Formats: sequence, structure tokens, C-alpha cells
Amino acid sequence: MATTRKTSSLTGIKAAVKEQKAVVEASETAATTVVATSEAPKHEKKVDKFGRAYATGKRKNAIARVWIKPGKGKVTINGRAVEVYFARPVLQMIVHQPFAVADRNNQFDVDVLVNGGGLSGQAGAVKHGISKALTYFEPELRAPLKVAKFLRRDARVVERKKYGRAKARKRFQFSKR
Repeated sequence: MATTRKTSSLTGIKAAVKEQKAVVEASETAATTVVATSEAPKHEKKVDKFGRAYATGKRKNAIARVWIKPGKGKVTINGRAVEVYFARPVLQMIVHQPFAVADRNNQFDVDVLVNGGGLSGQAGAVKHGISKALTYFEPELRAPLKVAKFLRRDARVVERKKYGRAKARKRFQFSKR
């Protein structure tokens, strides 16, 4: 059941990417007739001397430092395989989503150092970092990852505890007498 939902959501994202490409192509043809005063920023390939792209991903209190390079699709998180570090299949799926959207499955080796937060936040941080690193390695992948909303930093964090409350919003028990 989960696999059908996964494929249907990916097909929906891929359809949205195709639709976005059609809109971009239509706007490019219209833009050739109109003289543009400001150019859109050109994204360039950013790799280090080892041929790796680096990016930082964040989610909740987790921070992931991600390096990607061309390879066989091996994902290492804090020195362990992704199947060992993220034992739950849902978290593994979250980590592999950027590659599925970009149609780059098993083409990059990923090395990640992640700390802070819990496993769910760490998986989201790794996903964010992989998405950013993919755009640095192949700038043309920015459009599908942006349509899928993988380049956004999910700003939702735990609400702080307030003075005079048991937790952020929970009050202490009221006693009439």
C-alpha cells in the first residue's frame, strides 16, 4: 500500500515538473520578444578539488553536512550505511526522494555528517542537504527540486516553553478550592 502511494506522489511531482517546464518554455518564447532589464541569476556548478559538491541541510534542530560525488549510489551517514542509521523505511524513503525526483537514482555517492534533533528531523535535514548539493553539482536539476519544494528549509521548530505554563501551551491543573 505504501509503495503505491509513494509512486503516485512521485508521478504527481514529475507531472508538476513537466507542467513547470512547459510554462518556462512558453515564458522563454514570450521573453524573446520583450527586452528584459534584469537577468535571472545564473547558477553555476560548485565542486571542490575532489569533484564533490557540498551543502548544509537543516530541519528542526538537526543539521546535516552533505557531500555528493558521482558513484554507485552508496549513502553513508555518520560512517554507517543509510539502512543501518535510518532503520525505518519511511526515513530511508525521505533520504532517497531527491534522487527519485531528479531521476538520478544510484548515480551519486553521498557522505553525510548529521547531528542534533531526532531521527525524523535528521532525515529531513539530510533530504534538504542532498537537494541543495544536487543543485550545486548539476544546476539544471534546480527546477524539478524546486517544484517538489525540496530546496525550502522547513522552518517549523518546537515552540518554546512559556513562564507559568507546564509546557508551551499546557497550563497547570486548576483548583477551585
